[in-house]
Amino acid sequence: MRSGEKVYGLFNDSFPPVLDGVTLTVQNYVKKLVESGRKTCVVTPWNPVQEPYDGFLLYRYFSLPIFSRHPYRYGYPKLDPFIWRNLNRTPFALVHAHCPFSSGRLALHVARKQHVPLVATFHSKYKTDLEHSLPSWMVRRVMRRIMSFFEAADHVWIPQQRVEDTVREYGYRGKLTVVENGIDFSMSSFADTSAYKVEARKRLGLAPDEMVLLFVGQHIKEKGVEIIINAVDRLRDLPVKMLFVGTGYAVDEMNSMIKQLGLSGRVKLYGVIGSRQRLMDFYAAAHLFLFPSFYDNAPLVVREAAVMGTPSILLRGSTAAEVIADGFNGFLAENTPESYADIVRRLFADKDCIMRVGRNASATLARPWSDIMDDVMQRYQYIIESYGRR
Repeated sequence: MRSGEKVYGLFNDSFPPVLDGVTLTVQNYVKKLVESGRKTCVVTPWNPVQEPYDGFLLYRYFSLPIFSRHPYRYGYPKLDPFIWRNLNRTPFALVHAHCPFSSGRLALHVARKQHVPLVATFHSKYKTDLEHSLPSWMVRRVMRRIMSFFEAADHVWIPQQRVEDTVREYGYRGKLTVVENGIDFSMSSFADTSAYKVEARKRLGLAPDEMVLLFVGQHIKEKGVEIIINAVDRLRDLPVKMLFVGTGYAVDEMNSMIKQLGLSGRVKLYGVIGSRQRLMDFYAAAHLFLFPSFYDNAPLVVREAAVMGTPSILLRGSTAAEVIADGFNGFLAENTPESYADIVRRLFADKDCIMRVGRNASATLARPWSDIMDDVMQRYQYIIESYGRR
């Protein structure tokens, strides 16, 4: 079977206009698969905001908003007869689920009905997500369903080795394969990156003497946004500017907290930035990327900051910090505002250290999607051929 004769299915519960790390991963999978000449289909819940797309199939199905996790939506394919018709008439070579919820269940349906392999990537700490909005008895029930989904997959991928700890904690005992995520930003050299950083600060209207701190991601408590704001409160004697990019259920509380602490002149929330070029400016303009999260597995944002020469401060012992050597390609802090503030204060007086660690971060953490997807497509081909021999 030639790869171009059938369709590669990518299933996820979010897709633009919803933006997060998993969405970006799926977007880059689509881009590289289409560029390689492979027919590709994305299956995702319907969204009232429609963005243009070209070169691939896009099947959306009935959904409703998740009010506790705006702007996410939950899909209800059982209420949408059209999605089943579209899936049944599409000849898939392989289906890859990036989420175990409604889209993942659709991927499992296709795999069983069409007798094709199912790959499932374990991207998130799903139990933490559920505990935010569900009672404990329901969390246990949903987690059993999630793990039954992964147990039904032919191949389970994780984005970095340390994620195995979470998967095993959840009860999965099968084989795991590490398949990293990549970066769609690039600079030809670190000298070019340094020059770009200067221009980016000018474009964003940031003063030359300001130390710029950045967070990009969901504005939720699990990401440690309150720790960041409290850390900035402890740095009032320094010319520090904190920039938040993204959205989430905690935005209103963050705004209230900023006003109560009198930090409106030091902390700014920019909302979602859809332009990758403009987002690149934010990463470049920052001196440090702050990411106090035990919630994340393998956050793309840390790697995106790294490619722009901006090192991150992560939590010691977190899954995300697996790729960080403290003081070499990033910095590790304790889970307190005081610890974050102390590191920022020390580095404010040692800009050479920031530059050195930023250079190392760029060299060690920024692997382009083109390299990743060469590996992915080889794995896809092997999985398809192996499945056909069973």
